[in-house]
Amino acid sequence: MTSESQEVQRLKQEVKELKEKLAQSEELIKDISAPIIPSIIPETILIPITGRLSPERFEMIISKILDFSYGGDINTIIVDFSAISEKEIGEIDIFGTYIHNMANAIGLMGIETLFVGFTPALTQVMINSGVRELQGIKTFLTFRTALQYLMREKDMEFQKANQ
Repeated sequence: MTSESQEVQRLKQEVKELKEKLAQSEELIKDISAPIIPSIIPETILIPITGRLSPERFEMIISKILDFSYGGDINTIIVDFSAISEKEIGEIDIFGTYIHNMANAIGLMGIETLFVGFTPALTQVMINSGVRELQGIKTFLTFRTALQYLMREKDMEFQKANQ
């Protein structure tokens, strides 16, 4: 084998290894981009959304939620946008449409979606996006108020440990 063909083989191997590392990095980003956190309320999970939102990322988050929820004992998902500012949604002209699509996709699986943490800036973006279907989504100012709502719905209450 000539030194030139050896170099080509070495470069091919290096490209293959870099592609594998890239795939692993993309999988890691997918895993941490929308962590799924069990709630203190049974059959409920919390999805805190952070970082820049793009149409691709929204689709990935929806896919991840659907995959996780399928076959699980989940009947309520709380999606928390409190860490999202206007600059993270600057590229999304149709933010409200993605919220609507997320609620519909999850709802088709028989799972209730509660959205929390919409700031005034996020609210304005959704209104400006022109989505008319937003009236049907359940929103709460904070995670705490969503939990209080769920506890009333499930006829649950907090008790202090020493009672």
